[in-house]
Amino acid sequence: MDEEYEVIVLGTGLKECILSGLLSVDGVKVLHMDRNDYYGGESTSLNLNQLWKKFRGEDKAPEHLGASRDYNVDMMPKFMMGNGKLVRTLIHTDVTKYLSFKAVDGSYVFVKGKVQKVPVTPMEALKSPLMGIFEKRRAGKFFSYVQDYDEKDPKTHNGMDLTKVTTKELIAKFGLDDNTIDFVGHAVALHTNDQHLNQPALDTVMRMKLYAESLARFQGTSPYIYPLYGLGELPQAFARLSAVYGGTYMLCKPECKVEFDEEGKVTGVTSEGETAKCKKIVCDPSYLPGKVRKIGRVARAIAIMSHPIPNTNDSHSVQVIIPQKQLGRKSDMYVFCCSYSHNVAPKGKFIAFVSTDAETDNPQTELKAGIDLLGPVDEIFFDMYDRYEPVNEPALDNCFISTSYDATTHFETTVADVLNMYTLITGKQLDLSVDLSAASAAEE
Repeated sequence: MDEEYEVIVLGTGLKECILSGLLSVDGVKVLHMDRNDYYGGESTSLNLNQLWKKFRGEDKAPEHLGASRDYNVDMMPKFMMGNGKLVRTLIHTDVTKYLSFKAVDGSYVFVKGKVQKVPVTPMEALKSPLMGIFEKRRAGKFFSYVQDYDEKDPKTHNGMDLTKVTTKELIAKFGLDDNTIDFVGHAVALHTNDQHLNQPALDTVMRMKLYAESLARFQGTSPYIYPLYGLGELPQAFARLSAVYGGTYMLCKPECKVEFDEEGKVTGVTSEGETAKCKKIVCDPSYLPGKVRKIGRVARAIAIMSHPIPNTNDSHSVQVIIPQKQLGRKSDMYVFCCSYSHNVAPKGKFIAFVSTDAETDNPQTELKAGIDLLGPVDEIFFDMYDRYEPVNEPALDNCFISTSYDATTHFETTVADVLNMYTLITGKQLDLSVDLSAASAAEE
């Protein structure tokens, strides 16, 4: 271990593994360490007995739930946008050869007290029960505008400069009502609050285009994909990738104490009396608690069920977004469900998550609106965890710290943090113009 590395990565969470993979592919000499004896950190995947031990404090789960090894329960479950930046990043590093993906069945939104499919094409808008007949026409026109919009072709702009026009102003041009604005902003553009309404509309339009392109890409009924056996496969795939490029992985390294010089710049990491020298550190907040601050908490429920979520067309994998306004909350609530069709549970079993930014100290009550959508559950676990963000100045100490995972059930915010960190570490933008056909979803 007494060697010199350019970068030492601490923690094998998803963000750290992606960064370690990207840096290895760039030819950077990386040492990757974790205090745990398993991959994944906060974003690990648990079998049933591990889940039971974590939440019930007992070693063995009841037998009627099936074999423990048939469960792969992700602690940070998030779907991937089929055409999104994470999939492009996976292809860029060629890690897709270690993974199999499968399209997700459904993308839904909770509006006016009901779970409804998210319409995104002009055709779907016309069929959607979310809107009345006149609103359907207006929404259809808006979706057509978004579909045809090309940043480089002013003819498609309808005389509007979307870098100046706000989302609110753009929507007003098409006369859309509040419920439509709600599901477009939160379930299609995947904004986590309503600030986007007062910001330039270009971001929202590009997010809507990404959703529509992702939907078209797998000819599925949702824009999302998810790896078979769950996200626990991802950190291990990146560990393999890093090894191919000469990176070194060490699990089970206690303490992992970061060492600094007199100027406060990082010099290395000490574990079990040995120090590995390095120029830069990449880590999750738990490795440098003095350089982060708490920014909130996430409340979540994990349920094991024997049926799909009602009103989702029997979807075996599905996301339901509940926009904040529909519940009179400050933040959205997310419902995620996956099942044996993605090999994350035994045949006939479904795993559902309900998560949100906590506004109280009582997850049971706070998550009730989401849990009510699940129908009967076999088992349910409740959990709260703190979220942290870095407050250090990486230019001064060479420490690059990721932000804790948020409550969303899709990867868009996570990958934005990763790409931002990559630019801070390397000083360059990651080129994501890749051949998307390299990651095709597994067939039924």
